[in-house]
Amino acid sequence: MTSSRRIERGVVFLVGAGPGDPGLITLRGVECLRRADLVFYDYLTNPQLLEHVPQGVPSVCLDAAQRQEADQNELVQRMIDAAVQGKRVVRLKAGDPHVFGRAAEESEALAAAGVPFEVVPGVTAALAAAAYAGVPLTHSEVASAVALVTAQESRNRPGPGLDYGALAAFPGTLAFYMGVAAAADWAAALLARGKPADTPVAVVRRCSWSDQSVVRCTLGTVAAEVQQRQIRPPAVVLVGEAVGRGPAIGWFAARPLFGKRIVVTRPRHQAASLARLLEDLGGEVLFQPAIEIAPPPDWTAVDDVLGRLDQFDWLVFSSTNGVSFLLDRLWDTASDLRRLGRIRLAAIGPGTADELARYRLRADRVPGEFRAEALAAELIGEAPGRRFLLARASRGREVLAETLRAAGAEIEQVVVYRSEDAAAPDPAVLESLDAGEIDWITVTSSAIAKSLARLLGARMRRARLASMSPITSQTLRELGFEPAA
Repeated sequence: MTSSRRIERGVVFLVGAGPGDPGLITLRGVECLRRADLVFYDYLTNPQLLEHVPQGVPSVCLDAAQRQEADQNELVQRMIDAAVQGKRVVRLKAGDPHVFGRAAEESEALAAAGVPFEVVPGVTAALAAAAYAGVPLTHSEVASAVALVTAQESRNRPGPGLDYGALAAFPGTLAFYMGVAAAADWAAALLARGKPADTPVAVVRRCSWSDQSVVRCTLGTVAAEVQQRQIRPPAVVLVGEAVGRGPAIGWFAARPLFGKRIVVTRPRHQAASLARLLEDLGGEVLFQPAIEIAPPPDWTAVDDVLGRLDQFDWLVFSSTNGVSFLLDRLWDTASDLRRLGRIRLAAIGPGTADELARYRLRADRVPGEFRAEALAAELIGEAPGRRFLLARASRGREVLAETLRAAGAEIEQVVVYRSEDAAAPDPAVLESLDAGEIDWITVTSSAIAKSLARLLGARMRRARLASMSPITSQTLRELGFEPAA
């Protein structure tokens, strides 16, 4: 291929994925992923970032072997070929593309082939380690510079290697990348050239991940610490006087759920809000949707009641899904909220009331306890002689309808969405459960409890169960599982 070959629409984006925390990718990086036709990603990249990739777009994981020269050349050629075909290719790199990420070689090859490309910077490991481990890189009194150093230089590099004399005299912090395997070599070289043995050192492994670990030691002891603790990559090693000035425990490790792995079992479209709360508290979230939510197979019954809303006194929602499916269908049928007229609204709990608020509707009744019995008690005084429309799932308890009907209400129920059990468990979740690596499983409804019991069986006892409500707890106990919270 020559640089004169015309590229129609194809382009390659070399995108920095950051060190692990999926929130550290740039907005430009997310935009590139959302518009990608093909993605190549490093094995060190957080797979949660692939949630930004459109469904059906192929994503290829590059394992450690890809760092070999032959495989690197093959990868570059695959990117060029895809771009020539008009594809938008994203090369997702851990950290920053231009900090030991081979972006220079890849950029040169793309330019030589006449392929348009863009480099999107990312948060590099040294900066993340400083922020997430609470280890300063600079300090006004002891460090006015930072050096990023690779402990594994290319064998093909011409000329002399690292000048350890200059590094030993460097007036600031040294950040060694890929440094744990060669710790004995570079530490000895610095010591031999006059770097004090008591120079503070921090070894930060898997910075910004939920299992981040930090070992504080000195230049004189770092090699022994790495060997004794069997510290493995990925890790960055920070060396210098500023390293000793940070707090004993950084903000990241001080969060209450730090180091805990939690399985969220809600349907995937509803899991993000709970996952964010748990991650903000330091937890690592795995997803195992236990049920799937879908529209009803036929909207006829829903459309019929939407045309008769003026005949009802109360519209009762027992889930957030009921709110969104019913009101979205109202809009899809060329109508809007004016059709609700004088009808009063009831929600089973604050989450459902919040979903109503998204549509600029205020619930008239919300019980203090999240259960059908509490909602029935809240409405029973309104029941005699009044008509209630209950928007519900394809399955669920009949407590609300039976209680209000017995109190003199006229009840009509309409299924506005289907709730179906997930077909199979995620192999990664099963593997983590079998390895004892899961701390909590969240159980947010009776339907989810029953589906989990079928999907996971006795494996559910290998983690603690967090139950959403008394009814969910009762269902878990009936299935033979005791909730811990």
